[in-house]
Amino acid sequence: MTNSSKAPQFEVPPPVTDAYRHGVYPQLNHDERARLNFVAACNRVVAATLTKGNELAYQTQVEPEFERTQGRKPNTRQEVRKAMNANPYHSAWSAVRRNLMEIRQQAGAAIVLRQLDELAQRADKLNSGDANLVLNAGVEIPSYVAEVDHHCMPGSYYRELVDGDVSPAANYDAGFFVTTGGTIGNLCDGAGKSIANWVKQTALESQPGFSPKRILDVGVAAGHSIVPIAQAFPDAEIIAIDVAAPMLRYAHARAKSLGITNIKFMQMSGEDMSVFADESFDWVQSSIFLHELSAKALPRLLRECYRVLKPGGLTLHLEQPQYEDSMPLFEQFMRDWDSYNNSEPFWTAMHSCDLEAALVTSGFKPTDLFRAGLVGVVEGEEATSGSGASQDHGRAAAWHSYGAWRSQ
Repeated sequence: MTNSSKAPQFEVPPPVTDAYRHGVYPQLNHDERARLNFVAACNRVVAATLTKGNELAYQTQVEPEFERTQGRKPNTRQEVRKAMNANPYHSAWSAVRRNLMEIRQQAGAAIVLRQLDELAQRADKLNSGDANLVLNAGVEIPSYVAEVDHHCMPGSYYRELVDGDVSPAANYDAGFFVTTGGTIGNLCDGAGKSIANWVKQTALESQPGFSPKRILDVGVAAGHSIVPIAQAFPDAEIIAIDVAAPMLRYAHARAKSLGITNIKFMQMSGEDMSVFADESFDWVQSSIFLHELSAKALPRLLRECYRVLKPGGLTLHLEQPQYEDSMPLFEQFMRDWDSYNNSEPFWTAMHSCDLEAALVTSGFKPTDLFRAGLVGVVEGEEATSGSGASQDHGRAAAWHSYGAWRSQ
């Protein structure tokens, strides 16, 4: 007897062995690879199939019930969230997603803790005596970083367990390929490539005289996005800053092992860049970083970005799209999941604010502003979400860049 029904077909994500092994990438044994591949495959199933059920549950159960009891449709994403959280399907889906992230983080922690000293030693061989790594033990970790285990990562970006620790960044790097399902390349640098391509192709067309000689990247983390920019602009002096020493050690060692020598990694907060003179950079940017900032920190950072930018210079901030009236409430609700369930407490506030108004408040003129859509680049090609879903609610390799050209 044959079963004529067909099981759903999934595009299997690339194995973690496809991730590029640079000089400080953690070594993975058989079982560790298997665990990460399992998480990647589960994430793909969730995105490609299970996520669709949320919208079906909303359309057929949650919204009709809300209308029956309230006499109207929901008016805000908060009302959608409250109603959806009472739905059994969404609760189960949410639990699966949260548990997959925790499994991924615990697997990554086990990988890097097993080779804690070795990773630090490998990074030190690349970092020792190099003037392109400038650490400052006096930099205070701001509370909005110190009190959050970002993405459910124990200790977040800044924790140090041994001298010269790079384990938070190594954990982040090992899991980044898994979390994105390989959709932004084997070096997880698709966002940086998209920025570099946009500047070379589009920005230079609109501003023919623009030739960046000095570039500042704020919130560099493990350096995934800044390396392709350095490759695209090899004659530029690039400074990349972050508050977390483990990230900077790893990012510098990673970049150096990839042959990149025109990036200087410095430990400092983007809220206070007083070490840099006014109007001293041609290009100031961040890449998927602003959502990590508190409501008070964000405007301070944007003001500093304006201060250090030269007239005629470019500022560019890559992020997920803001919640605007044109975005359906259900879509806002789905994109907002991370703020309540994935240890991203500032996500909803940042994506709710008017970033363009914030740029104006920081000093830019309204006529200076622009917005561009960027799609991740993988080995010279545009990336796709890889989910098999027409809408994966922010999981695709596609972002908005909110930016400005500072008036002359």
